[in-house]
Amino acid sequence: MTGRVLSVNTGSRKITGYADGPGGQTGIDKQPTIDRVTVSDAGVDGDYIGNRRVHGSPDQAVYAYAVEDARWWADELGRELWAGAFGENLTTEGVDVTDALVGERWAIGSAIVQVTKPREPCKTFAGFWGVPDLIKRFTNHAAPGAYFRVVTPGQIGADDTIEVIHRPDHDVTIGRMFRAFNGQPELLPSLLAATDIPEPLLAKIRRRVRARS
Repeated sequence: MTGRVLSVNTGSRKITGYADGPGGQTGIDKQPTIDRVTVSDAGVDGDYIGNRRVHGSPDQAVYAYAVEDARWWADELGRELWAGAFGENLTTEGVDVTDALVGERWAIGSAIVQVTKPREPCKTFAGFWGVPDLIKRFTNHAAPGAYFRVVTPGQIGADDTIEVIHRPDHDVTIGRMFRAFNGQPELLPSLLAATDIPEPLLAKIRRRVRARS
């Protein structure tokens, strides 16, 4: 399975009235860069993280969103959405990000990254777009994009091929995990089939499964 990177996007530090980072700091306003960018477990070189409590960390080092899903939102909202409008580091084409399996590995440029978890919408995202009910609408649409850990650090640039080099033997997709936490808790036990879930999230899943039993 292959696709490509349409753009690599980074954000600089900004202070706004809607950001949930300390002092209103955010890096959500990401813009395409023409340079090749180094990715590592520290994240994407040159990309500002405003609230490290919910963004960043080795398990959320890179965030990808598919242009196919972005086009749906452009039609839904009746506005043009640029690459980086979702706060994504990688705007992808030809790979179904929602259907990516937790633990799946992608080779991009000289880097190898691994799918870890879906993105959860936040008030910063809603404020950035100026859509007050965006969290509800984003949740209902359930195409959240995916976070990745960096298995092999390297450089990524626009037009790089995305090659899916490993797909685990389970059916825990980004979409399934997102729906399990947002309106379909009956799916929670099925998430335990995935062996590459970040430990804090795995502990949360186990707690919720026990609470329902």
